[in-house]
Amino acid sequence: MALIPYEKNARTHSDAQVAQIAASIREFGWTNPVLVDGANGIIAGHGRLLAARKLGLQQVPVIELLGLSEAQKRVLVIADNKLALNAGWDTELLGLELADLGELGFDLSLTGFDDLEIAA
Repeated sequence: MALIPYEKNARTHSDAQVAQIAASIREFGWTNPVLVDGANGIIAGHGRLLAARKLGLQQVPVIELLGLSEAQKRVLVIADNKLALNAGWDTELLGLELADLGELGFDLSLTGFDDLEIAA
């Protein structure tokens, strides 16, 4: 059965961001499965599904969340996206990590940071 995107998902995914997710999946594999309800409705992972399609993948790993009310599912759709945005960065440590990884020749675009952010 096909996965069903949540029609009221307020999170948007640009083509560039989907490409970033696809690059991450290609490099690291599936580190974060798609979360679905008992009817294959997507709760979290809309962008990951778009990236999988971009990569030509026919199947994706899922975790089925059972026992959630409709309201809980709707809240989780939002919370899954927003809670990570509420975190901060230790900019000094981040700068050191990015510099070290750059010296190792690692593709820093896989971090999700753009060239201007990395240079800052």
